Amino acid sequence: MDSLTQIILGAAIGEAVGGKKMGNKAAMWGAIGGTIPDLDVISRAWTNPVDGALLHRGFSHSIVFAILVAPILGFLIYRLYKKRFEYRTWFWLFFGSIITHPMLDVFTNYGTQFFWPFDLRLTFNSVFVVDPLYTLPFGFLLLIVLFLKRDNIWRKRLNYSGIMYSSLYLVWCVIVKLTILNKSDEYFKSAGLESKNTIVTPMPFTSFYWMMLTESDSNYYIGYKSLFYDFNPNDIEIIQKNQKSLDELSWKYENHAETFKFLTNGYYTTQWKGDTLELFDLRFGTTTMFTEKKLSLPVFGYGMIVDKHRVVNKTIALRKEDMWEHVNFESYFDKIFKP
Repeated sequence: MDSLTQIILGAAIGEAVGGKKMGNKAAMWGAIGGTIPDLDVISRAWTNPVDGALLHRGFSHSIVFAILVAPILGFLIYRLYKKRFEYRTWFWLFFGSIITHPMLDVFTNYGTQFFWPFDLRLTFNSVFVVDPLYTLPFGFLLLIVLFLKRDNIWRKRLNYSGIMYSSLYLVWCVIVKLTILNKSDEYFKSAGLESKNTIVTPMPFTSFYWMMLTESDSNYYIGYKSLFYDFNPNDIEIIQKNQKSLDELSWKYENHAETFKFLTNGYYTTQWKGDTLELFDLRFGTTTMFTEKKLSLPVFGYGMIVDKHRVVNKTIALRKEDMWEHVNFESYFDKIFKP
């Protein structure tokens, strides 16, 4: 999830563990603990985009990391406050705020290596990384908590209400996702398409609008489903797979072909643009519904720059930044609530 959401969650956990003893200091240190796992993004400064993608949400988002780091941080802050509060309180504060960070990220598209060192990236793919319906009510309740005295009974009640709301929202998203996934074959069949290996993922900023990605031998098909109206077969996008080009490349350094397949879970397409083979991760969707169907391009991928012998010399991250000039948020939110 986004940094603000992780700060709110970490602060709420810190408050739950030590708020009655420490007051707002508990929320502050919980917020810090809740951001620590994402410090792995620093690795992008000295790694290529592929290795950076593998490192992000890897070790620092695992149970092992929380078990190793929480005792150290707990001890350091325990000594910083000159043993004013019990060590075990600091330990559980940091363990709780650190471990809930990857637990929340598991619900997003990218997932985490929660059980590192195993390669499995655990993901429910049921919450978009920025979801105001999750973050704003949770943050509002926490904000009220921070203005109450530590011995005020409503401080504990409101904090736990925020944690409960956030947890129930995650359950809601999983239920909605599974409901749409269960009907996805029926939706594509209504358009005369056979579907296999279908995945369902939330569209940006909402749990009311969902993308369905399925495939045939030669194409991917993307459909959209709102909770407020029936499935519209006319919204289906067709994207050619074009996957063979990746296996035809040679690599000057490390061969990343299998890594790309792992990172994308096999849902990728490629195209040549000059001396660069562009590979797009289709799990992140396209620009179509954000641009009133004026621009239909995959949102995120990687570019492999090759020489005349098609040997990869460099890999770069691709983001369709030029799409912003075509984005129409008003039209997008209208699409969520009406056909």
